[in-house]
Amino acid sequence: MADDQRIFGGTGTDVFAGIPVSNFRASLDWYQRLFGTTPSFFPNETEAVWAIGDHRWVYIIVDPDRAGGAIQTIMCSDLEGIIEQISGRGLTFGAEEIPGEGVRKVMYYDPDGNEIGLGRIPAG
Repeated sequence: MADDQRIFGGTGTDVFAGIPVSNFRASLDWYQRLFGTTPSFFPNETEAVWAIGDHRWVYIIVDPDRAGGAIQTIMCSDLEGIIEQISGRGLTFGAEEIPGEGVRKVMYYDPDGNEIGLGRIPAG
């Protein structure tokens, strides 16, 4: 993809994807089970941040007025393995899409109803 087809001309360096939640403790527990790890860091008492990869993070933040409206999708190279791991931690996905051959997305819903999708697209 050419830089002129990217936002800000391809100069963006980092992504913090936020998810508003109403109850920090309940959400922290749920996201730790979904992600399989404790947060990478806590910026303050109302936020928790997990690293997805270099320069990519997802975080929860207490914001009851906006809680429940987030939609995030994280693409995974081993979607089936990740689903199995998450299931072992007591969570199951609530919806699934298969829009094309080799393409799959499963959606998990946190206690506020925020949608966290995990997806796979074919290589190549």
